[in-house]
Amino acid sequence: MKSIIIMLAFTIIPVTAVHAQSEIKNQKKETMATTLDIKPSATSSEKDFDFLEGKWKVHNKMLKSRLSDSNEWIEFESELHLRKALNGIGNVENYYSTFNEKPFEGMAVRLYNPQTRLWKVYWMDSNNGTMDEVPVTGSFEKGIGKFYANDIFNGQAILVLYQWNATNPEHPIWSQAFSTDNGKTWEWNWEMTLTRI
Repeated sequence: MKSIIIMLAFTIIPVTAVHAQSEIKNQKKETMATTLDIKPSATSSEKDFDFLEGKWKVHNKMLKSRLSDSNEWIEFESELHLRKALNGIGNVENYYSTFNEKPFEGMAVRLYNPQTRLWKVYWMDSNNGTMDEVPVTGSFEKGIGKFYANDIFNGQAILVLYQWNATNPEHPIWSQAFSTDNGKTWEWNWEMTLTRI
């Protein structure tokens, strides 16, 4: 999958004792090896997601199996609706699709912090009934938004990247990637291409 990579400034700092309690609580999960110090771009603002306001048709291309050297992709259609909230420093996205003939609904809540000048993106969906405890965090630079978080996938510590490419605001593209080596390499596992309704 082709993706434009423009890394925002962030520092990965080793952590040892901070995550020791996590390992004790759940022996199946690996502890996070890093913490992120994400800096905003020089142009980061509460208007970064203005391009996404409204209703969109979405063509999805998703890797069938993640972090397993798979190259088999699933393609499907969905719909995305976004409205601004909190006087413009936030927005709410509703995502609608069908999986295995069952309706699926996801929701992203995005908040811009005027002090840090960073966005945080929280995800929840109808399959899990929970909100992300650790949101992805980041900002836009020259039409490319990059948002990072530490997470666990199948018991393995990973770095997650959500990327928005809004250089063509009529057909923005969202992509997701996982890294098992603290961002040295990435596996791109989902791409959504949007067309305005």
